[in-house]
Amino acid sequence: MRGCIEALLAKRRIFAADVSPYAELLTTAKTSPPKTLDAALTEAERLLAACSAYPPPDCRSVPKWVRRYFHPRTLKEALSFALICQQEKSNFHLACFLGILHRQRPGFLSYPSSHLVPYLRDKKFPPPRFPEMYAYRPLRPRILAKITRAYKRLPECPEGGARIAIASIEDLSLPTHIDCLITSPPYMNALDYGRDNRLRLWFLDPTAADRIDSRTPSTIEQFARLMNILALKTQTALRPQGYCVLIIGDVVSRGTVVHPAQIAADSFASHAPSLRLRSIIEDSIPDVRRARRDYRGVKRECVVVFRRNP
Repeated sequence: MRGCIEALLAKRRIFAADVSPYAELLTTAKTSPPKTLDAALTEAERLLAACSAYPPPDCRSVPKWVRRYFHPRTLKEALSFALICQQEKSNFHLACFLGILHRQRPGFLSYPSSHLVPYLRDKKFPPPRFPEMYAYRPLRPRILAKITRAYKRLPECPEGGARIAIASIEDLSLPTHIDCLITSPPYMNALDYGRDNRLRLWFLDPTAADRIDSRTPSTIEQFARLMNILALKTQTALRPQGYCVLIIGDVVSRGTVVHPAQIAADSFASHAPSLRLRSIIEDSIPDVRRARRDYRGVKRECVVVFRRNP
């Protein structure tokens, strides 16, 4: 869903889909936020006031691994705010809340932890030496500050230009007469999309992380099956002379390199003969662009471009 904003700014109609509710939430929040910062802050104050009208949540029902990240008072405020946002369908505010859920900086809600893949950093920041990092962190000033930061870099997207769905490729119904389909299929077990976002996903849906990782292909056969389904659906949905662009990373596991781009090209050749392979553009990934430094799993991405016959 990363290209949705760019496409909307180009005044294109958008249909976006992802198996992750977190990806769907972020895309919705970025493409349809409140019109002004003042409106967003006013709505945030209303949501915060609504939280106080509910009884404090019982943290004993929260899994222990989630409780370990937060001061009990902070956790109660976080649980209430997430619940109110979901009930009110305040996607922008819920996305801002998840954006400050965990990290070690003072503006975040958790005990010291990593920003991307959530894990506690209590060995680097032991509580006896850094007691201030384990103190109560009130939600209100942090969520208001996050909203203010978001509006400093928020583009103005046209309203009503995007349809967003939560679905895997097996269950997805694509619109017809698509001009261009752009997707980045999941790399074969190189990234754990559910595990890597497990804390944020838990606040959206406690079962989401396991469900996402169970749908991610981990073998060549599973990946090829997904590419076959994608090829069939793309051939039906794409208009004549329309483009299909796949962004796929190579996978390195135990010294063996797998080339998913070639698997995708073979699937399209077999299942979508009306789509011609136009080019495969190779792009090495420098370490500075990585979320995980010195990561050995994915060294190169390929941009695979198909075009449907007239």
